[in-house]
Amino acid sequence: MDFGKLDLTREQLAFWDSLDEFFDSHATEAVYEEERRTGSGYSDTLHKALGERGWIMPTWSRERGGAGLDVVSNRILQLEMDRRGVPDITLGTTHLVLAVVEAAGSESLKSKVLPGVASGDIRMCLGYTEPDGGSDLAGVRTRATRSESGWIINGAKMFTTGAHNCQYTILVTRTDPDAPKHRGITVFLVPLDRPGVEIRAIHTVGGERTNAVFYDDVFVDDDYRLGPENKGWQVIASALQTEHGDDEVDGLDELSNGMVYAKTLRTLLWHATKWAETSGPDGNRPFDDPLVRALLSEIAIDLELMRGAPGSMGRIIASERLIQRSAELLDAIGPEAVLPRGARGCVEDGIFEWGHRYAQGTAIYGGTTDIARNIVAQQNLKLPRPPKVG
Repeated sequence: MDFGKLDLTREQLAFWDSLDEFFDSHATEAVYEEERRTGSGYSDTLHKALGERGWIMPTWSRERGGAGLDVVSNRILQLEMDRRGVPDITLGTTHLVLAVVEAAGSESLKSKVLPGVASGDIRMCLGYTEPDGGSDLAGVRTRATRSESGWIINGAKMFTTGAHNCQYTILVTRTDPDAPKHRGITVFLVPLDRPGVEIRAIHTVGGERTNAVFYDDVFVDDDYRLGPENKGWQVIASALQTEHGDDEVDGLDELSNGMVYAKTLRTLLWHATKWAETSGPDGNRPFDDPLVRALLSEIAIDLELMRGAPGSMGRIIASERLIQRSAELLDAIGPEAVLPRGARGCVEDGIFEWGHRYAQGTAIYGGTTDIARNIVAQQNLKLPRPPKVG
């Protein structure tokens, strides 16, 4: 890791200044209120405004609909979005699917989809998990059956976050039920406006909205297939590697795959510090208590640990420390901390109550921490796969 000083050019500094004006105008309180109300991880007005400036695909050339940003300016943009906490889940899933479409899609499919991604008119989500499948993606049961002119899809997917905001989903299907488990799988990019697609909302304990999506005799022609028939496991493996944060990174990328959860803990720390520095009715500050100072210091150290642990290791640490520390903050602050936003007497407008609820789901999102431990064991520690049972 290079800790050397990075000198920004005059153009990069000017670009950074322009981001303040942009986000002040477009990341408004109305955007955040909508996110608190819906939990969708998406703002249509903000997303389209990013697209108008080429900032959905910022390193793409202007001819392709991007902004032609250099890697440093692109990193500045990502840091500002991070700092502002803008709703960006659908933006993230779109990027994950886009990588597969670019690598495995036909030329006609790419010409149909890619320009709309850059403008913000096309968004994409992940159709992986099934109601009875958990993290076992290779156990897919959603069937795609060949017809004379394409494919007929039947099945169901769970936790398809953002489906109600998206035009397409990447869909993992079983096309040869007699093949071994990791074979006979085919991947499609399915338009979500097709007859037979039904999207049902699921609201989590953390306030996010995800979806169950049902496919009842949904037809797609073969042009929507991503990669070879019955070899979808190889197609989806690269997308899973990216989602798990185990791709190679450049000198400006975050090492850790847990930074999305570190952002939440950082927000809780900021509000906890504000609470701790406020005098109570007796004139004393919580910060004067050495136990409170110790807890806040430990959380600050945790944030550095999350940032420095690469890939799936960071994912595990970030989730587990967020769960632990959000509970400890409730204990330190007291009963007022469990009051939700808007309740009389709530602390920091209910941020600690929300943070504790949100933390619980982080052990599941994007693959469970148990899956992440297997990745660390096999890829980092080079341990053998566990023996099959039965």
